[in-house]
Amino acid sequence: LKTCAQRPHAPFYAPGHKQGKGISQQLSTWLGLEIFQADLPELPDLDNLFAPESVIKEAQKLAAAAFGAKDTYFLINGSTCGIIAAILATCDSGDKIILPRNSHQSAIAGLILSGAIPIFINPEYDSSNDLAHSITPAALAETLQNHPDAKAVMMVYPTYHGVCGDINAIAKLVHQYHIPLLVDEAHGPHFHFHPHLPPSALSAGADLTVQSTHKVLGAMTQSSMLHTLGNRIDSERLKKALQLVQSTSPNYLLLASLDAARQQMALYGNQLMTNTLALAKEARDKISQIPGLSVLETTNTPGFFALDPTRLTVRVSELGLSGFEVDEIFHQQLGVTAELPTLQHLTFIISLGNTEADIHQLIQAFTKISQEYYQPQEIEEIGEMGEKANFSSPLPTPHSPVRAKHLDSQIMIKQQSVSPKCFAPTHSPLQKTHSPLPTLI
Repeated sequence: LKTCAQRPHAPFYAPGHKQGKGISQQLSTWLGLEIFQADLPELPDLDNLFAPESVIKEAQKLAAAAFGAKDTYFLINGSTCGIIAAILATCDSGDKIILPRNSHQSAIAGLILSGAIPIFINPEYDSSNDLAHSITPAALAETLQNHPDAKAVMMVYPTYHGVCGDINAIAKLVHQYHIPLLVDEAHGPHFHFHPHLPPSALSAGADLTVQSTHKVLGAMTQSSMLHTLGNRIDSERLKKALQLVQSTSPNYLLLASLDAARQQMALYGNQLMTNTLALAKEARDKISQIPGLSVLETTNTPGFFALDPTRLTVRVSELGLSGFEVDEIFHQQLGVTAELPTLQHLTFIISLGNTEADIHQLIQAFTKISQEYYQPQEIEEIGEMGEKANFSSPLPTPHSPVRAKHLDSQIMIKQQSVSPKCFAPTHSPLQKTHSPLPTLI
């Protein structure tokens, strides 16, 4: 890509900005011209994403070797297109696929496009933390016995909060039925590179896994990889499925970032993860000592086999605030932005791009908000719901995903399913009468 970008020539092909010469001056002043000079189409020297023969083929082979796969496919429509393609490659219309209720919306899109019939498994619900974790081998075994004609099983590993199920046991169980295990490993592309992280999906027996390289490694946003191992996945059908859901004008900056991220991890992955784990441990240890806060740790409970230590989930409800309110204070006043706020928690991704200064700023932010809001005598547990969300019994599925897509949307709210007080802290940050939190400098 660098060679092509630097080659003098008269471009009469897309994109229309012609290597930056026609780009908005405001944009080029901000970003510079070099990035636009590398924004090139599928020129002869740059190979073809859907029929790779040279540089893309070589880059994908190197990625397969680095991540422990038989074959690797670069994705420029994010992990979303990989999940959809995985379902299209394993299920025809009317086929059953077993998957958890906490699947990503891309899995639902895959059901709609393929016409596959979902057999949902409820993930284990952690009432003390108000979080859904993973499916269990026991629940899967029962489901497989009831639906032995299922064509595939999909699981989320890890969850958004870094929780990992017993994937080894699940893989062995799935393979007893001679069907593939598909894994949404969007948040786990770093697992392969350090022994103190949970095992990667492929090393634990998965047949196909989709990883968001951009989420925790050094690739650009929207850049992901799909890996396969073994012979349970029809590679030709998978390639056709990927061609259906990826752009026919792939962005070579995204492809190059995947190749560069692969090289970075292949050469320096262990050390980078060692440094990241040290930062995560410092944050975890210090934040857990701050009054009013607790940090999600590994528990010996169903659906919680391991935890990604670089994923930090902090419960803030004892401050008398929701996670959304703390997130707003952090972002607007304290210069810290979380990955995911929820009713009771904030979740942070600690990755190879974070620094010691980032961790110190995070700790300082939590220290300040604890000093400002933690008043034990006033606390009313946000997490005490009148009736928690029910994951123990299956929800009705009166329509197939394809038919449901074309029906009028309805929101069915069970009366008093959640107590109003769970949305109302004892005092709002906007209602406090004393001075606001200071901004970190």
